[in-house]
Amino acid sequence: MVKIKKNTSYTDIDSGLSSEAVQTKINQGLTNVQIKKLSRSISQIIGSNLFTLFNLLNLVIALLIFWTGSYRNLFFLGPVIANIIIGSFQEIRSKLTIDKISLVNVQDFPTIRNGVKNDVAVEDLVQDDIIILKRGDTVPADGIVRSTNGLQTNESSITGESDTITKEIDEPVYSGSFIIAGHAKVQLTKVGMNSFISQLSSAVSKNKRSVSVLMKIINNIIKILTYTIVPIGLLLFFRSYFQNHNIATSILGTSASVIGMIPEGLVLLTSVALATGAYNLSKKNILVRSLSAIETLARVDTLCLDKTGTITTGNLNVKEILPYNNFSEELVKKTAAKIVEATEETNATAEAIKKLNSAVLNIKIKRVIPFSSETKYSGFIDLNGSRYIMGAPEFIIKRPSDELSNTIQTAAKQGFRVIAVLKDDTLVGLIKIADEVRKQAPATFSYLKNQGIDLKIISGDNPVTVANVAKQAGIDSGQNYIDMSSVEDDCDYPALVDKYKIFGRVRPSQKADLIKAMQDNGLTVGMTGDGVNDVLAMRQSDCSIAIAGESDAAEASADFVLLNRNFDSMIFMLNEGRRVINNVERVASLYLIKTIYSVVLAIIFIILGTGYPFQPSQLTPINALTVGIPTFILALEPNYTPPAGRFMRNVMEIALPAAICNILLICGIVFFGGKMNIPFITTSTQSVFVIGLIGYCALLSISRPLIIRKKVMISVSFAIFAILFLFGTSLFGIQSILNWNYIIIYIVTLVIIWPLFMFMREVLGRRVFSRINWK
Repeated sequence: MVKIKKNTSYTDIDSGLSSEAVQTKINQGLTNVQIKKLSRSISQIIGSNLFTLFNLLNLVIALLIFWTGSYRNLFFLGPVIANIIIGSFQEIRSKLTIDKISLVNVQDFPTIRNGVKNDVAVEDLVQDDIIILKRGDTVPADGIVRSTNGLQTNESSITGESDTITKEIDEPVYSGSFIIAGHAKVQLTKVGMNSFISQLSSAVSKNKRSVSVLMKIINNIIKILTYTIVPIGLLLFFRSYFQNHNIATSILGTSASVIGMIPEGLVLLTSVALATGAYNLSKKNILVRSLSAIETLARVDTLCLDKTGTITTGNLNVKEILPYNNFSEELVKKTAAKIVEATEETNATAEAIKKLNSAVLNIKIKRVIPFSSETKYSGFIDLNGSRYIMGAPEFIIKRPSDELSNTIQTAAKQGFRVIAVLKDDTLVGLIKIADEVRKQAPATFSYLKNQGIDLKIISGDNPVTVANVAKQAGIDSGQNYIDMSSVEDDCDYPALVDKYKIFGRVRPSQKADLIKAMQDNGLTVGMTGDGVNDVLAMRQSDCSIAIAGESDAAEASADFVLLNRNFDSMIFMLNEGRRVINNVERVASLYLIKTIYSVVLAIIFIILGTGYPFQPSQLTPINALTVGIPTFILALEPNYTPPAGRFMRNVMEIALPAAICNILLICGIVFFGGKMNIPFITTSTQSVFVIGLIGYCALLSISRPLIIRKKVMISVSFAIFAILFLFGTSLFGIQSILNWNYIIIYIVTLVIIWPLFMFMREVLGRRVFSRINWK
């Protein structure tokens, strides 16, 4: 690690910078401008929707069609432009809403300026500002410690190591690290782009998977098509041209094939579905930091919970004080109050002590011992060398008597948090603190369990206390627990997480180890928490949820932040994620039908040396009626069943039978049309008529159950389809089917379409799909 050089120009830590000095720093550009935004800019959103490989192909095709003078075949640009507009609008709407709600979650830092302490937004901090950092804060910029009260940091976001580092005066602190104990006044030395973490961006904390499973699959499909479309298109064009020596006809046929291969709507639909999910969550005061996490949350099968602030309200109250060794109850209160005053802690336990409004011991402090989740205690040493500490009895009482152990265990079984107060090695007294289970917790956990999610509690509290709380919340019977303070570092963690549901006295590093063990067992793990002791576990998890208001480090590490602190929102979050995945999986098959049959037909007609059987304009209304419009409606449907994890199988069970039906029937139409000298306008109309009918068969299959609004949608769409083919339209190059020379072909097609489609589904489903490993 590179050391920050001591600043030769110290700012007075009591007065801080003056207003004039702050303005000078701003004019010099020495502000803490933030690099990483919670959402993309509007220009980035529009650019990502506009400048894509497929849009480039569409533009090239459009220019070639324009050159031929067949302007009606440019209608295919309508859905393309609509896709860009709809996709951009939905993402921009989501961005504006998320950015607005993010303002509530922006961290302010106590900053000394003009001799007064005020909260200053992170981006308004300037170089040489004096800021006050406390436990749970994320360091906003590089700096040096000017005064400290037992400051300890965790720099795992930079180094990857989770070791606790004690910071002394004039030692550096780095942006991106977080405070795990104590507090300090820090002078900022490098802000914004000049900070250590900005210059070494490659060393920033491990990123969770940035692309969701769903998007990975879709991106793989696109990657394959990228290497397929251009060569097939060129081969088809030259084969057609050498056959008919007509450039315009060859261009139009090739364009129809290439346009059919592009599943651009699928990419758009997935992006819009995720953006809409983020928008819906933001309306519930849930901040979404990662769109891909919406999908990951829906795939979570194991949810790990911190106790305090998650299952319980975190509103602690002292219920009883038990003095020991001839000390008085009042002395226990005064000692505890003095420790809280000395450490300046603001955690839930400290707040409960403050509520006693007790006087404090009148003694001078030599050194502060800050609270740490690793040691489980805090305290101070006075001028005489006496050591006063307060913390978990199991960690600070050496060789307790059987009577004392029974007292502690009994209190824990009753659900109390037990705090021991010691002077040197002598027990001054025990403090019994009560917490309350959130009212909505039992119903929420019951719902999650019924949805197949395994619930586990990972807490720093006494395992007996945690087990009692688990029982109250309906998570567990309260018997299946383990004390992690008694577990060796080299124990078999995968076996441990498989056996137990409740883990007590867990150190922060152990929390991360437990999460990793679950992942090693093949589980998708979510982690909820609200404190700095949960950060490592949240970063390790597949999906993390922070309860707002306790630790900025926890909120910064989370994929979701519950700004209203309402854990009942978990139900809505889970359902929203499942709705997005299930609907995208359901409608994806409609997009891939045309991709499959377009690729296969192109190859067939390259081999046969004939022209492509229809033109782009003829397919435009069919795609809009059977794919484009219905999928955007179906993507908003409520669908909260657990994802099956069979994307390709689910998609192919519809897409492949439908595509094969199209291929067989279109090849038959072209073959017999050639034998019978049927005009191209007729065979092409028959081909798109078949494509439309097969599209409705697939649409009916994925729309089940057919509730009223779905029936109305399909009926209206089919009515427009029927009008289009009954009366024909020169606008799209479609001939009326009311041609008595060929009416029998259309009637036979209508009769056999559904049985053929269902037969292909049955054959492929039983003979092929059941034997394929789709993982």
